[in-house]
Amino acid sequence: MLEFAAETVDAAGVRQNPPWQILIVDDDHEVHAITRVVLGEMTFEERPVRFLSAYTARQARSLLAENPGIAAILLDVVMETDDAGLKLVRHIREEMGNRQIRIILRTGQPGQAPERQVIAAYDINDYKAKSELTAQKLYTATVAALRSYQHIATIERGRQGLERVMEAAVHLAGLRSRSQFLAGLVGRASALVTDATTALLCGAGEDGGVAILAEAGLPADPPAEAVADIAAALAAALAAAPGDGQVRWGARHGVAVLRGRDAAPLALCLLGGPFAEGDRPLLELLCTKAAVGLDNLRLYERLNEAQVATVHALGKLAEYKDEVTGDHVKRLGRWATAIARELHARGDFAGELDDSFCDTIGLASVLHDVGKVGIPDAILRKPGRLDAAEMAVMRDHASIGGSILRDACGGDRRGYLSMGAEIAESHHEKFDGSGYPRGLAGDAIPLSGRIVAVADVFDALLHRRPYKKAWDIGEVLDLLRAESGSHFDPRVVDAFLAVLTREGAGV
Repeated sequence: MLEFAAETVDAAGVRQNPPWQILIVDDDHEVHAITRVVLGEMTFEERPVRFLSAYTARQARSLLAENPGIAAILLDVVMETDDAGLKLVRHIREEMGNRQIRIILRTGQPGQAPERQVIAAYDINDYKAKSELTAQKLYTATVAALRSYQHIATIERGRQGLERVMEAAVHLAGLRSRSQFLAGLVGRASALVTDATTALLCGAGEDGGVAILAEAGLPADPPAEAVADIAAALAAALAAAPGDGQVRWGARHGVAVLRGRDAAPLALCLLGGPFAEGDRPLLELLCTKAAVGLDNLRLYERLNEAQVATVHALGKLAEYKDEVTGDHVKRLGRWATAIARELHARGDFAGELDDSFCDTIGLASVLHDVGKVGIPDAILRKPGRLDAAEMAVMRDHASIGGSILRDACGGDRRGYLSMGAEIAESHHEKFDGSGYPRGLAGDAIPLSGRIVAVADVFDALLHRRPYKKAWDIGEVLDLLRAESGSHFDPRVVDAFLAVLTREGAGV
């Protein structure tokens, strides 16, 4: 990996480029002195040169390790050993993995290292006999080496920048929260541009001004002049700049407008600089990717909204059949979410329990009894215990609900409907395998079903039903503890009791 020396800026805001670092490796002190005299005043691309000296290959290794920005090396072959210089070439290319540094081999004993053999066997960039190396030839060889290094460094920096842009685009594409997307975008943008000190993502405010939606590196108390300049630049950009992902660069800022298909425009502003020319196209590419990402995020939000609406519609359908469903499912969703988050905080079920699961289970639990739409009212609303035949019909609601929801989810395995299907089919299973409809036991029961089973029984017993009176909370908690390990997963019961204790529910 290349490491680039930090570029400095003088008081007038003009970039002062760092010098080119050239390493002289030779055991002859006069060679060092002559090289410094010949090349000491040279500049290339408005950058002076800085010389480092090593008199053995071992010293050279240390200097190379301490100065990763060395551009070229003037290397002798014969030093502490006859092939010390050639071994150093191997070390640089193979052990250090440095393919960028330009190596000019210069030797006073050409017979010791024949040019044809050395060029073929070693990754060097030039070969000079000291006897033929005039001041002009040394200057020419050095400039050629620096130019080659500059081109390679530019290509390498661009490659690394593109990798960062693509990695950022992939990261942003995986975010499903708008706030996370916006925060991720400003973070990636500020990290991508070397000299950026602050990144702001802004939109139109309610009062017609500019509202900061996300920021990275914003000072706690920015100067009033800077705030005014930022607001003016962003307001102008939002009003007039095209949403093509192109960045409008100023002396100390860059502003890009991101426009989606049907969303209000956003402005990404970077402060700092002066900004390196190589960073500018990278930021423009990131902005282009981000605009597409915003469109995709909006499509995802619409899809999610449609699925949520479907869940609520199916939940309402179940309410028409069961008069207690409405309030029951609201409480059930709250308890199921609280249990899932408690389990997640404890590190239980790490392989299947994540933030997405916790966000989904509350709404998915609304569908746990949707299969009751297929149960006759005479059984569903009977004011008393069901006989064996009626109970067999009632138990069909688990399979009916699962079938309805699996048909509706269309193969989506992580949405509300797919989890709702799991819950509908499994929340009447028991941990010891004595439940229905499939007699599943232990971890074979989906985790969502095990969580909803505890929350469902708790809430159902705590409230009146047509066929029973409400239980006292102490009685309900005694039952949960008694049936932990038989009816219920003990880990889920423990988590629920912790939730109730925290909320002061009489545990």
